[in-house]
Amino acid sequence: MSKGREIRCYDYVNHPYERVREALTKDPLAVFQSATKAAASRARSVGSQLRVDFGGIAVQTDIRISVKKIEEKTPVMSSPTTHLRLEWEADKMPRIFPLMRGEIQIYALTATETQLDFSGFYEPPLGPLGKIADAAVGHLIAEVSVHRFVNEVAEYLRQSLAQP
Repeated sequence: MSKGREIRCYDYVNHPYERVREALTKDPLAVFQSATKAAASRARSVGSQLRVDFGGIAVQTDIRISVKKIEEKTPVMSSPTTHLRLEWEADKMPRIFPLMRGEIQIYALTATETQLDFSGFYEPPLGPLGKIADAAVGHLIAEVSVHRFVNEVAEYLRQSLAQP
């Protein structure tokens, strides 16, 4: 069995590593839910949401995110890094959307900027038919939705950490 198709993206938060790490490790699901819901015009449900506009068509679905592991590493001669291992799938009809497995690494860029670096894999749903759809446009939708997710989390952290 293959690992699936890889997706990588990143964004930054203009706040110190310690503050970003604390916000994301204290209650990561609340951050993800708040970030994606805020970006989805303050929707009322409690889940998180992935969405993408593709060729004038909006594709969106509520997702269930689970944080599988949070690990802090401080290598010798290097800055500390926090790793959040995640999985997410569609809340309804998960068989028609890919299951994503990935990790967000958090580390200092400077004393006042923190990097959010996502890397993950997904397996297209629906077997051979899903692989054909993924090759045509599915991978683009997956990549855009993951990029949007990371950007929304970074934007939420930039704004929420700026408040006293």
